[in-house]
Amino acid sequence: MYLHAGCQIAASPGTKSFAVDWLGVEVTGATLGIIGMGSIGYKVAQRARAFNMRILYHNRNQRRKEEEEAVGAHYCAKMKDLLQQSDFVMLVVSLTPETHKLIGKKELELMKPTATLINISRGAVIDQDALVEALQNKVIRAAALDVTYPEPLPRDHPLLNLNNVIITPHIGTATVQAIRTMAEEAIANILAVLNGQPIPSEVFPK
Repeated sequence: MYLHAGCQIAASPGTKSFAVDWLGVEVTGATLGIIGMGSIGYKVAQRARAFNMRILYHNRNQRRKEEEEAVGAHYCAKMKDLLQQSDFVMLVVSLTPETHKLIGKKELELMKPTATLINISRGAVIDQDALVEALQNKVIRAAALDVTYPEPLPRDHPLLNLNNVIITPHIGTATVQAIRTMAEEAIANILAVLNGQPIPSEVFPK
């Protein structure tokens, strides 16, 4: 939240000085809760470990012990345990009937009032009306959303007028290298199908 507002302050023609008591929240040593520990969630954990974060995760299946130990992650069989303990909660799940509005009013109220919710999965994983209410009433501290529903949001949507939310235009993979890699993977899958070979990254494995 402070990055966006800080850029505006730094560039504002009326700025004459910077406030010394304008402080953010440290990620080093904080607890990160990852909901969805697939390949992307696991890569998030690898990066978070570099910040000496305590890593909790909730997933349909617990990862192997050696995988947990490699990133220092601790499994939460119940999502509520993760929500109650985390300073940052990151959503990294696929959108399915089971994950639709996975985070609603009840889940948001379980989170710390100082917590930040981060969504890099799909917009509909969060009940956006409940999120607006939680952000307005300081049920949670803030939210960072790379995804919403719909995309883009209507220009009069209340999320766009809150100062404790950052919204980016679904740019989690928007780099030249990432787009090239995805294109190469798609081509490899097409060639495998045409040649009657196993599909390298089949969406619904048999």
